[in-house]
Amino acid sequence: MVKQTLIDRSPVRFFDQATNGGLKAGEMGILISKKGLGKTAVLVQIGLDMLLQEKQVVHVSFNQHTNAIITWYEDIFWEMSKKKNLSNPEEIKNELISKRIILNFNQNTVSAGQIVNTLKALLAGGIPTACLIIDGLNFSKVQQDDIATLKNYAAEAGFVIWATCNCENEDPCTVMNKQTAEQINTIVHLEQKNDAIDMQVLKMHCTPVKGINLKLDTKTLLMVEK
Repeated sequence: MVKQTLIDRSPVRFFDQATNGGLKAGEMGILISKKGLGKTAVLVQIGLDMLLQEKQVVHVSFNQHTNAIITWYEDIFWEMSKKKNLSNPEEIKNELISKRIILNFNQNTVSAGQIVNTLKALLAGGIPTACLIIDGLNFSKVQQDDIATLKNYAAEAGFVIWATCNCENEDPCTVMNKQTAEQINTIVHLEQKNDAIDMQVLKMHCTPVKGINLKLDTKTLLMVEK
């Protein structure tokens, strides 16, 4: 019941409402923005929402050490749980992180195929992935086949993929080729505007969209309605 309250009041519900339920199994979404605008915070909110639903999350980081990612999860959890009057928040947090796996890789030395093989090994060990998070992916080094490899296995195994990408504007083709961009199902652009960070959904389920906007609270970095 306590976890259900956190699920119902999760910031991700705002995102789901704005995007008709979020990603489907086998789809890949990316968050693009200039560096330091909260992309990792959004990924962690998505990850925590999955964990609250007792689904396994694999968080791959190419640009932050494991300890930094752990801190992100702890900080966002405490922000999400504030004012909920939870009697056992530490117990809930510890239960959640038991279903989360953090992998710290160097993109220059690991391939999409190796990531898939890692997920297959986890599955063979009784750990099915529900959400693959890839933080700090340098899309200038990503080949078209890499995205296909990840998405094909995601469709086969029934999970979703979220990634981040540093981009100076809302055109992903400035940091990746057009063929790669076309394989991304959902693109969300974050931009600093006055006292808020706007989140604009540019594409959802491969279809361009207009007028779907959220924002990040600059104090908590939680998603809220605009």
